[in-house]
Amino acid sequence: MEDSRKATWILLVWSGLFAVLVAMDLVNDYQSGSTLRHLSIEGLLLLLSGGVFAMGLRKLRSVRQEVTVLKGDLDRIRNEKERWKQETHQLLAGLSQKIEDQFTQWELTPAEKEVGFLLLKGISLKEIADIRQTRLKTVQQQSQSIYQKTGLASRSELAAFFLEDLLPGTGESPQIS
Repeated sequence: MEDSRKATWILLVWSGLFAVLVAMDLVNDYQSGSTLRHLSIEGLLLLLSGGVFAMGLRKLRSVRQEVTVLKGDLDRIRNEKERWKQETHQLLAGLSQKIEDQFTQWELTPAEKEVGFLLLKGISLKEIADIRQTRLKTVQQQSQSIYQKTGLASRSELAAFFLEDLLPGTGESPQIS
């Protein structure tokens, strides 16, 4: 789009300059008594260059209007994104607190709670060990302890425990407002 605008400006400047020069030459030729044929040819050149100049102005106006519309769309999308971010932040904060409460009810240790949150985020055991700066074996033992205390068999069951009521059931479609 930048190249198109640059080309439009170049065309606009050159066609405008050419039209002015042809008009000046036409006036000069008329005053010096040039032939009708010569004046007609220069008049045609003046119409052509003026037409190209007018088309360039129209194109420039059209591009400016398009840019204005796109800026408005961008602002609207940014506002919508910010609103969505704020709403989801509040929801996620509430969900995080509910998960924390459930972990407490299951009597998970602080380390197990941290591992539990990382498991729910889908982070691998190796990555959890790296994040927590501990050994993989330790994270494996903590995750097994979580599954024993919760009565759940796997990471997917742990995630399903919290997500089941948030997502629509089979045959239902999500509610979009």
